[in-house]
Amino acid sequence: MMYLRQYKKDDAKTIISWCEDEKIFRKWTSDRYKSFPITSDDMNYKYFDCNGDCEEKDNFYPVTACDDGEIAGHFILRYTGGDHRILRIGFVIVDDKKRGQGYGKKMIKLALEYAFKIAGADRVTIGVFDNNKPAYHCYKSAGFKEIQMEQEEICELFGEKCRIIEMAVDRSEYERK
Repeated sequence: MMYLRQYKKDDAKTIISWCEDEKIFRKWTSDRYKSFPITSDDMNYKYFDCNGDCEEKDNFYPVTACDDGEIAGHFILRYTGGDHRILRIGFVIVDDKKRGQGYGKKMIKLALEYAFKIAGADRVTIGVFDNNKPAYHCYKSAGFKEIQMEQEEICELFGEKCRIIEMAVDRSEYERK
């Protein structure tokens, strides 16, 4: 059975081991790290000493997903908009040996449950690169819908231009299910 818990410094070694390929690493981190590969110390420094690069205090929550006591996935939560009503999910990754088996969907559904039932969010957002079809379909199957942005966000990874698809779930949609 999958459950979520607070990220621990010891989790970093396992999580970064899933990113042996730099392309996977860059998609996972949205290119937020300057170098590849990173170490456990690099990850923990960003999370604990730099507050995940969030300016506001109490706004960055790294989460580890466990299944039968073993680390199965990871993501972060952070508030956007300044009023603690919108939570954003980011840095989503699943153990590469468990991909394609529904672990990502379970983890994201647990994140939504936490966001709406415990954190009191009114909306949860997530972004996904348009060339990351498995993640897009995972988020969609967990209840996310594409939202229109005023300005399309484009980034470049390894010489390839990628559009960022913004997705969201509102509390009212979540409660109807």
